[in-house]
Amino acid sequence: MTDQYPGYDVLAKRRTPSWNEKTREVINHRLVVPREPRFLSPELFAILDAACRRIIPQPSDRPPVPLAAYVDTKLYEKKLDGFRYAQMPGQGEAYRQGLAGLEEAAQAQHGCAFTVLAPEAQDDILSQAQQDKLSGGAWGGMSSEMFFKHRLMLDTVTAYYAHPTAWSEMGFGGPASPRGYVRMKLDRRDPWEAVEAKPGEENRARRENRDVR
Repeated sequence: MTDQYPGYDVLAKRRTPSWNEKTREVINHRLVVPREPRFLSPELFAILDAACRRIIPQPSDRPPVPLAAYVDTKLYEKKLDGFRYAQMPGQGEAYRQGLAGLEEAAQAQHGCAFTVLAPEAQDDILSQAQQDKLSGGAWGGMSSEMFFKHRLMLDTVTAYYAHPTAWSEMGFGGPASPRGYVRMKLDRRDPWEAVEAKPGEENRARRENRDVR
């Protein structure tokens, strides 16, 4: 994957006028989310972690965003969406059923745990869930398609883009409080925004991004 914003680290804004104390408090909380499960069992957490790794593969040259930990924390802290599909149980029970359903599919089709399957086999089971081809047993009547789209995929992607690592990758400066943004027209940037690397200008962008605060 090409680094569009080389040298840019949004956390360099931590102690600058770009962020206020509340923003720093929220980001600091996200950075210290416990990596061990607090809501899911260790077995289900391992399945969730494996599924997250397939939904959003991450580069090996940096610490990964702890997606499973973020989702587990959402469940543990009971951070609800404000609505629930009538065809699905509450989010905690939906995860217990859905992750157990992925494990059942792995055992039935491959005779081993989901967590030890080859990546291609994990992708296949997730694809079956997405296409609503998994049912019965642990699913308890819940649609595997709805679980995949409205819980597993949604929560994983949301968790990824709530993390400063993802912000740095896409040149996002974080919440615009209190500094805000002034140059709102296309192809204009404020001095505290990241510089996108144009072809052949990667080194220049890297130098400028190191000074972005």
